[in-house]
Amino acid sequence: MATDDPAHFTLRRRLLLGLAAAPLAASLPRVAAAAEAGALAVTDSEVTVGILHSITGTMAISETGPSQGEKLAIQQINDAGGVLGRKIKIIQEDGASDWPTFAEKAKKLLVNDHCAAVFGCFTSASRKAVLPVFEQYNGLLYYPTFYEGLEQSKNVFYTGQEATQQILAGLDWVHKEKGGDSFYFIGSDYIWPRTSNKIARRHIETVLKGKVVGEEYFPLGHTQFNSVINKIKLTKPKVIFATIVGGSNVAFYKQLKAAGIDLSKQVLMTLSVTEDEVDGIGGENIAGAYSCMKYFESIQNENNKAFVAAFKKMWGEKTVIGDVTQAAYLGPFLWKMACEKAGTFDVDKVVAASPGLEFKGAPEGYVRIDENHHLWSKTRVGRAKPDGQFEIVYTSPELIKPDPFPKGYQ
Repeated sequence: MATDDPAHFTLRRRLLLGLAAAPLAASLPRVAAAAEAGALAVTDSEVTVGILHSITGTMAISETGPSQGEKLAIQQINDAGGVLGRKIKIIQEDGASDWPTFAEKAKKLLVNDHCAAVFGCFTSASRKAVLPVFEQYNGLLYYPTFYEGLEQSKNVFYTGQEATQQILAGLDWVHKEKGGDSFYFIGSDYIWPRTSNKIARRHIETVLKGKVVGEEYFPLGHTQFNSVINKIKLTKPKVIFATIVGGSNVAFYKQLKAAGIDLSKQVLMTLSVTEDEVDGIGGENIAGAYSCMKYFESIQNENNKAFVAAFKKMWGEKTVIGDVTQAAYLGPFLWKMACEKAGTFDVDKVVAASPGLEFKGAPEGYVRIDENHHLWSKTRVGRAKPDGQFEIVYTSPELIKPDPFPKGYQ
């Protein structure tokens, strides 16, 4: 699509505002092209799936790991005999950190390549862009990123956390353990940070009885944060609440340190920095910050020990493993389990077979698929260390039931 085409800019603007999914989904007829097993790319020996992540652009720092996690899972499944007697073949596409491109590539994977399932997307903007495509062509997406919730689709399984499992749980922890009663919000300017902070503000003001003393957003890829850092120094919030994504994190945390903000004294909680981002930021620049996730590479259990060893063997000893990478790794296994329970690759039957499935081999420990297509998981808080890893300082005592539409936060 030519970049000077006015229609391109109109579509791009709608997607970035998060308005494309609902109207498009309402106007597009459902078709059976990808729903019927006979129309899927399945032979006697192979079944084809898609991987769709940003391998280039500002989001590549965050999306390379999830792509690697999915490939590791698929290799392990193939080594163990595949799915329903077939080896998995991968077709990978690059969303290029551009939401219309994600929609175009999703359609290619479903319509041209007839993929039985697709593993991918990262930002909520990319997920909203592809959602009407998956719903139109009855495709199956396994989405690995923690997100704002407020969504449920028959065609999507959400293997990351929704708001109650991350945003609300993280705020409760920082309020109780760190006396968090005043917050400065800083985020990237798209759906997930804005919606997440809307939910966070309501929780802070109505439940925690605290206040938000500042709130600012910056374009993806933004690298100049000195102005907002000066405002943070002036307002002296108890907690900096950060939802910056992708490569912008590198500049933000380096500039924060250069400005003399000591994260061993100034509490900072992020919902968007995993080991993948720390690898680019540098552990010395973010040490002391708190991150609320469901998985950290430092989790101590036998499942994770085996996972970390296999990941580093495949991708190199110096690679790191973040929350979304682990959630992405879950996707192919959950799909395999559902296909084998259903006895078919047919999308409708795979979807019907999924609720209640348990994956006891998950690196995070254990997950279960809920009726609402989200996972029961634990919440964890980690404190960043200079070596690039996180010290886990809190783990929820029980699995948290996913609730993508929490009452009072919509």
